[in-house]
Amino acid sequence: MSERLEDIAAALVSGGKGLLAADESTSTIKKRFDAIGLESTEESRRDYREMLFTAEAMSDSISGVILYDETIRQSARDGTPLTDLIRKAGAIPGIKVDEGAKPLANFPGEKVTEGLDGLRERLKDYYARGARFAKWRAVIDIGDGLPTYGAIRANTHALARYAALCQQAGIVPIVEPEVLMDGPNAVHDVKTCYNVTEWTLKTLYEELYLARVTLEGTILKPNMVVAGKDCATQASPEEVVELTVKVFKAAVPVAVPGIAFLSGGQSDELATQHLSLINALGPHPWKITFSYGRALQAAALQAWNGRFENVAAGHRAFNHRARMNALAAKGEWTPELERQAA
Repeated sequence: MSERLEDIAAALVSGGKGLLAADESTSTIKKRFDAIGLESTEESRRDYREMLFTAEAMSDSISGVILYDETIRQSARDGTPLTDLIRKAGAIPGIKVDEGAKPLANFPGEKVTEGLDGLRERLKDYYARGARFAKWRAVIDIGDGLPTYGAIRANTHALARYAALCQQAGIVPIVEPEVLMDGPNAVHDVKTCYNVTEWTLKTLYEELYLARVTLEGTILKPNMVVAGKDCATQASPEEVVELTVKVFKAAVPVAVPGIAFLSGGQSDELATQHLSLINALGPHPWKITFSYGRALQAAALQAWNGRFENVAAGHRAFNHRARMNALAAKGEWTPELERQAA
């Protein structure tokens, strides 16, 4: 595979494939394991990721896998590095490099993502371990008087600095500015989400330009334009799709090769439906696909349930969701296909 950033970025969003976000922190995956009564240990986490990475859909539906620091260092039960399992399936290993969102000083209720200190050295290590792309997530809250200019500027500036360091290390940066769905229902309708998403994206691309980041060697991982989960008036799928495409046309340069959505709290099937409807409206200037975590993994985790004898069941559940999203990345998903495949 070519090592050009532009080629790696293009490969991540090509062919109707998408990204598996398997970068849950140790604390996050513990919560998911708690839900199925499984103790979270280094071995159980390894077994779970190995189950996912050996599923058939890794070859036909997944272009890349975002890993956590622990996972990129782990090997399968037979001693094969997990990154080799990913490459064997034809996918590209990636790595989450941010250190989480922390309270932003002087900005009550808002956060900024940390992790820039020492990132240059960490990226060299991750590159040596096989990572060819990375991810950094910034969170933008909607609320009374939120977001503020200061919070959007701080988060997008950090995303730009991260992206520049990645490209210097030969790693494609995925930039993830997520407008959260958690705003209070009185202020977080779909119009507000549109306005905040547009503001965030325009500020992000200004910062990336100022940081001299090559856009052709990046991927955008944004939210869709949806109402807050507690909003009394939820937008229809058609409205979500219309506003999401509209905001991208207003704010995302055509030099960006691809957009890989986060699911952001949507149900598994709704995230798939929205993605398919967006692609059915194409062609678009960018490839549009998925970068889902929970929306790809939830059913597989339940089916596997921490038992070796359930690996095949876990594979079937993962294959189904991954293939439904691969259809959606081509605008070809339908509810009928969902039911037939299930």
